[in-house]
Amino acid sequence: MNILELIEAGARQLIAAGVQFGHGTQNAFDEAAWLVLWQLGLPLDSPLEGNASVAQQTPTPAQQSGVAALLAQRVSSRKPAAYLTHEAWLQGLAFYVDERVIVPRSLIAELLVNGAIDPWLSSATNKVLDLCTGNASLAILAAKTYADVSVDATDISADALTVAAINIDRHQLRHRIALLCCDGMSGIGGPYDLILCNPPYVNAQSMATLPPEYRAEPAMALDGNRHGGSDGMDFVRQLMKDAPRHMSPQAVLVLEVGNEREHFEAAFGQLEAVWLETSAGTDQVLLLSRDALLKY
Repeated sequence: MNILELIEAGARQLIAAGVQFGHGTQNAFDEAAWLVLWQLGLPLDSPLEGNASVAQQTPTPAQQSGVAALLAQRVSSRKPAAYLTHEAWLQGLAFYVDERVIVPRSLIAELLVNGAIDPWLSSATNKVLDLCTGNASLAILAAKTYADVSVDATDISADALTVAAINIDRHQLRHRIALLCCDGMSGIGGPYDLILCNPPYVNAQSMATLPPEYRAEPAMALDGNRHGGSDGMDFVRQLMKDAPRHMSPQAVLVLEVGNEREHFEAAFGQLEAVWLETSAGTDQVLLLSRDALLKY
């Protein structure tokens, strides 16, 4: 079998097994291509069309056995592919991941790279906070996007910060990104000119029905009901109270709430929020000024 045939067979295997996607890919073919190309040591952006492309190459029997084993592991473990390869990609950058962190997929990443947040920033934007940093992907993208800023990256999980340190070192940003272990905004300083936050926000009903790929991730990074609520907004409620004290006068907070806009608006209906356009629409990421938070 050539590489394209291996990918197509792998996609059929994933579909038949009913695995779920959403951790870097959205369909069986892309997931199979990721696993096959990674196992063969080929670039993930290798061309798969045309007679002279990578797709027409025939791996050795040993290589094909390695591919088969990796695909079988994906099916049997139901772990996201990124946990098997220990590599995830976000906006063209590679990040190390393992089960200590969720697989990075925040839509805030594209807003950083495409400049959608820039109209609310200025030359006075010098200090950035990445709250709930996980593997530090947003902190790293912010530092690479805005060359003059320093970034504090915080998380309640010491394990997550260990992974974050690996990525900060890999991207040679130790001199610009500081790691802090804290619960929410307790114990941090500021003031910050830009706060990025992709917090735990999944509501209780959705948590109860998550597929295995999502249950393989740290629950504390997903579950927004850890203080007795059910709408996924427990962390966000405290954030709304705490954030203004740590923001400079012209600062903004960029907050991701995934599929929970309905619950967010039910909880914070009086907030003057700006919903930002992303590849997933206008319902998942919002921007709040310090003034709006104070008024609320």
